[in-house]
Amino acid sequence: MREFVEERIRPVEIAVERDDRIPDELVREMGALGFFGLPFPEEHGGAGAGDLGYCVALEEFGRAPAAFSNLIGAHTSIGSMSIHLGGSDEQKRRYLPDLCAGRKIAAFSITEPASGSDAASIQTTARPRGDRWILNGTKIWVTNGPVADVVVVYAVTDHERGARGGITAFIVEKGSPGFRVGRVDEKMGLRGSHTGELVFEDCEVPAENVLGEVGAGFRTALGALEVGRISLAAGAVGQSAYLLELAIAHAKRRTQFGRAIATNQAIQWMLADSAVEIHAARLMVRDAAWKLDQGRRPSLEAAMVKVYASEMAGRVADRVLQIHGGMGYMKDSPVERAYRDARILRIYEGTSEVQRMIIAEELLS
Repeated sequence: MREFVEERIRPVEIAVERDDRIPDELVREMGALGFFGLPFPEEHGGAGAGDLGYCVALEEFGRAPAAFSNLIGAHTSIGSMSIHLGGSDEQKRRYLPDLCAGRKIAAFSITEPASGSDAASIQTTARPRGDRWILNGTKIWVTNGPVADVVVVYAVTDHERGARGGITAFIVEKGSPGFRVGRVDEKMGLRGSHTGELVFEDCEVPAENVLGEVGAGFRTALGALEVGRISLAAGAVGQSAYLLELAIAHAKRRTQFGRAIATNQAIQWMLADSAVEIHAARLMVRDAAWKLDQGRRPSLEAAMVKVYASEMAGRVADRVLQIHGGMGYMKDSPVERAYRDARILRIYEGTSEVQRMIIAEELLS
C-alpha cells in the first residue's frame, strides 16, 4: 500500500486535484491488486485481511489525496460491506467477486433531503408489485453515486414499524428502469471523489435483490456504518501522520531569525501535541477493528474513535498549516488540500454530535 501510494499516486495527486478525477488506469490497478476487497473472505474474492488488516491498509491510503480513501471506503466499508453483512449466500456469490476485484464499484445510499443524522426518518418507499419492488424517492450526497455500478439503497417498506422492522435494503444496479443519477455535487474538498443525487421514479427492483430479509435493512445499515466509522478514522490517522511528517521536515528546513523554526518551543509543542493525538487515534482504530474481527459489536468504540480521530485530524491539519505559514495556504501545497479535505471528517458517517449521542446512550444504558 505504501509503495502504491508513493510510486503511483503521488506523481498524479496534483492532476487529480486539478481535474477532479482519479485516472481510470489507477482504479483498474487498485482492483487488480485487491484493494477493493481487503476485509472480505477469500471465498468471495476478497483478500481475507479482516477489519484490522483493512484499517492498517487504509491508514496508508490516508497518506494520498482523500479521493482515494474515499473511493475505497464508500465502496468497501459501507457499500460492499452491506452485502457482506446483510446479504444471502447467493447474493454474496453474485456480487462480491466483481466488487472485490474492482470490476464494479459500489455505493451506499441512505441520506435524503429531509433525513441526514436521523437516518430512521427516510422517506424513500418500496412497495411490492408482483415479483418486483417499486422504489420512489431521492437520495443525496451519495459517495461514488455518479459512478457506481451497484448501489445499496435503503427504503421504507412499513411506515408504522419504521427503524424497528420497517426499513429494507435493496441492491440496485446501474441501468435499472426508473433509476437515474441526478445532480453531481461540487464540494469544498475531496476533489476526485464524486458524490451526487440518486433519483428513483417507479424504479423496478427484482425480488431477489432485496438485501437479506424484508425489514432488516436498518440493522444492516448500522453494522456497515460502524465499519465505515472505524475505517474512516484509519484514513484520518494516515492523513494526519503524513501531515506531521511534512511539518517536521519543514520545521527543520525553514529558517527565520537565523535559526530553524524547529528550535522554537511553540513549534515543538505543536509537533508534540500532534504526535500524541495521532498515536492515541491509531491505537483506538486498531482496538475497534480487532473487536470487529473477534465478532463483537463495537458500537461504543466505533463512535468514540470516529469522533476522536475526525476532530484530531482537524486539529493536526490546522497546526501543520500554521507551521507552514503562508506556504501552507497556497493551492500547490498538499497542506492546503488536506486542510480542506479534513473538514468533512466531522460530518459524514455520522456527525461528531451524533457520535456523542451514541456514546452517551451506550454509557447510560
